This record gives sequence, C-alpha cells and structure tokens, in this order.
Amino acid sequence: MTLPISEDQVEVLRAKLTGICAGLPEVVAERWGRSEEHSTYAVRGKRFAYLWSDHHGDGRVALIAKAPRGAQADLVGHDPDRFFVPPYLGPSGWIGLRLETGDPDWDEVDQIVRVAYRQQAPARLASQI
Repeated sequence: MTLPISEDQVEVLRAKLTGICAGLPEVVAERWGRSEEHSTYAVRGKRFAYLWSDHHGDGRVALIAKAPRGAQADLVGHDPDRFFVPPYLGPSGWIGLRLETGDPDWDEVDQIVRVAYRQQAPARLASQI
C-alpha cells in the first residue's frame, strides 16, 4: 500500500508533531527506519510517542502514543476511522491516531501527547506541564 499523501505533506505533519513534543521539558526526538521515515519522542530515555509513516506498508501516517488504561478501547470503539490499535505497542494499551486523513485536530493531538508524556516523564517534569 502507498501513502495517500505526498512526502512533503508527511513532513508538514512531522514538523507539527515535533513542534508539539519539543515544547515539553527534556524531550528528545529521533528519526529512524530504513529511510528515517519514522520519528520517536522520548523523555529521559522513555518513549511516549511516535510518528509512523507507512509502517510496514500500512498506508497510514499516524501518531502512536502511550495511553492511560482503558483509553484505547474507548477511543478505538468510539471512532475507529481515526483511532486504531497499533501493532507491537497496542497490546500494552498504546493508541494510534491517523493523521493523513485530512487536517488533524491539533488541539486533540496536543492533548494526547501531553497525556502520554505525563505517563513516562519523572513527576518533577510532568508537573511542569
């Protein structure tokens, strides 16, 4: 499967997500994958979010984020067109949010990222946001 958006559009999504994550204390962003098509966001070595671009040919550009217990079932059950259970991390409760299907609600993305960050960051850092 190929992406329904251009690489330039993927980079716009990545830049917006990276900007949100970079506004949080001590976040480190790294690109990875064969052609560095994915990004990971971590605080003190603990990953809290990813940007996956066509992960294993799934045709999606998605935010993958650590979610509180029960959030995955609620979000996926409520809006399965936008939210999904990501491979590998889904069994641990992480969520996927499709970003390539139109203009994402960046306030919602910011909220999801902040919740994910708070779960992984040390209490002192988490209390700063």
